[in-house]
Amino acid sequence: MKNWFLSLGPGIITAALVFGPSKMTITSKLGADYGYSLLWIVVAAIFFMTIFTIMGARIGVATSQSLLTTIRHKWGNTAAIAVGLGIFFVTTSFQAGNSIGVGIAVGEATGTSHILWIVVFNLVGISLLFFRAFYKVLERLMIFLVALMLFAFVTTLFFAKPSVEGIAGGLVTSVPKGSIGLVIAFFASCFSIVGAFYQSYLVQERIKLNPEIKEKKSHSITGIVILGIMSAIVMICAAAVLNTKGIKVNNASDMARALEPLFGSAASTFFLIGLFGASFSSLVGNATVGGALLGDAFGKGSQLNSKVVKVFIALVMIFGAAIAVKFGKLPLELIVFAQSVTIFLVPFIGIAMYAISNDPKIMGKHVNSLSVKIFGAIGLLILVFLALSNINELFFK
Repeated sequence: MKNWFLSLGPGIITAALVFGPSKMTITSKLGADYGYSLLWIVVAAIFFMTIFTIMGARIGVATSQSLLTTIRHKWGNTAAIAVGLGIFFVTTSFQAGNSIGVGIAVGEATGTSHILWIVVFNLVGISLLFFRAFYKVLERLMIFLVALMLFAFVTTLFFAKPSVEGIAGGLVTSVPKGSIGLVIAFFASCFSIVGAFYQSYLVQERIKLNPEIKEKKSHSITGIVILGIMSAIVMICAAAVLNTKGIKVNNASDMARALEPLFGSAASTFFLIGLFGASFSSLVGNATVGGALLGDAFGKGSQLNSKVVKVFIALVMIFGAAIAVKFGKLPLELIVFAQSVTIFLVPFIGIAMYAISNDPKIMGKHVNSLSVKIFGAIGLLILVFLALSNINELFFK
């Protein structure tokens, strides 16, 4: 039982770093504006996220070196640096939102300044780096925060009392007029190639610490399914509470404020607890991805016990906290724009992962099966299509 629980670590960490306050804001906005009608995109995004997360885990098992090192050997140093820098820019583009989410969640729950809590919890995040076994600390923290989020959002769902017919109808494919920008932003955040890419690193880190645990597909799938459940619950709550009342959402904390007059302070508090869990887990996890892969891109390694990597991780946190304190509150439009812009970068990262996981010389017996090849290719085509759609939305409309 202990080994099974520990084996879930990489998948849970990936789910926690993907499910941040930006994701909650976009998901709340989808439910508030379009009701249950876009619930199907959660299922679609989670399906393809699962395909690429399993792909990342297999690469981690099949190779004794990091994924960026494999890219360096296959395509050269320039390609590795380009991918590493691309991932670094993707992660840092969301770090301010993670910091603001933590500050708002605790600030509104306690009636204090959110700036104070932005500083406090970034210092807490940086202090975690001083633990020698940082991966073990990260793993246990993420499992706790995901459990906290599940508790908070399931409780919120109980207060919301959604329509079963509405939920069933939302699983039928449709794209309401004016929703394409939010749909692109949601896919960019939920179908997270960066998260799937980093899964290979997490699996290798876990294997070094617990080599007796054999990696299985179910280990990665569990965390991603939890990611889908949390996304669906937030959208359903927004549809049930906000859409029916015509209440608009500009950030995730608006959802908590909307719950209070309808169901009392308890519902608002539970949602703020979930927002804190999502924000702090992403604050630490996001910085870990950005710092580790920046270190690896420049040949400094990606080990979480490396001093250089820890410095890079701390820099991502400091950078995000500084922007958060400077601007205080990121508008929804900036969050959606940041999520959408990442869609330009992720197809290239996804293509690199796909090519490596299909290479029998690198992967051996862990090479992609025919079904994974097919669905992986479809996932890449969707990312390219979304990138082209985003170009049209940003520059031609």
